[in-house]
Amino acid sequence: QVQLVESGGGLVQAGGSLRLSCAASGRTFSSLGMGWFRQAPGKERESIAAISRSGGTTNYAESVKGRFTISRDNAKNTVYLQMNSLKPEDTAVYLCAADLSSVLTLVPHRYEYWGHGTQVTVSS
Repeated sequence: QVQLVESGGGLVQAGGSLRLSCAASGRTFSSLGMGWFRQAPGKERESIAAISRSGGTTNYAESVKGRFTISRDNAKNTVYLQMNSLKPEDTAVYLCAADLSSVLTLVPHRYEYWGHGTQVTVSS
């Protein structure tokens, strides 16, 4: 089992920045591919970013390219999502997820473990 706990959400004005963290436990962190997703009320879960086990490869959804950066610190068992130039449409619950396979993916159903999420609200 893998436990994931997100933190760092909050209320920010449009144009501002936030850094989300996701702490993992229960399995060797460097054996996990990690991803960030978000879900707004009444909308489907949306893929944001994914990072490989080593951190050497990343992939982003078009909607956040150039604004968001995913990174990881395997020594701290933590994955991060730096969010810059935030927009009101970025408002959502942000969730991190862990994938046991070695294939980098943004497909939500490929992820086996999920955190409970952290709320990000961007005011206009």
